[in-house]
Amino acid sequence: MMKARTTQTASRKRRFQKWKLFLGVLMSRKHVAVLMGGFSSERPVSLSSGKACAEALEAEGFKVTTLDVARDVSEKLAALKPDVVFNALHGPFGEDGTIQGILEYLEIPYTHSGVLASALAMDKGKAKRVAAAAGI
Repeated sequence: MMKARTTQTASRKRRFQKWKLFLGVLMSRKHVAVLMGGFSSERPVSLSSGKACAEALEAEGFKVTTLDVARDVSEKLAALKPDVVFNALHGPFGEDGTIQGILEYLEIPYTHSGVLASALAMDKGKAKRVAAAAGI
């Protein structure tokens, strides 16, 4: 029981630090890369979402680079060196923890849920079991 509570506290602290960093980057008006497109069946929706997000960020004065995600996304992001990534990808690769893992490996702050939460949310059956076990 104590280990679970300690792990939860550490997890909350990491999430808080991540959001603090993310908000700090946004507030300092840095370079935002908007990931969109991808190779899932939800590509058209993602392109539309990404375009809308990029336009909104630009209207607020952010430097924005849109990136139509392909298999070489790691190399492109490493070369681009954005301060933060806005994830507008939909479906597998964008919402299943994959891109989140790549971004964490590259140490680039990003929007939306982390690797574990994203992976779990994509498997509705497992997500329901975890929620039920937590009394939710």
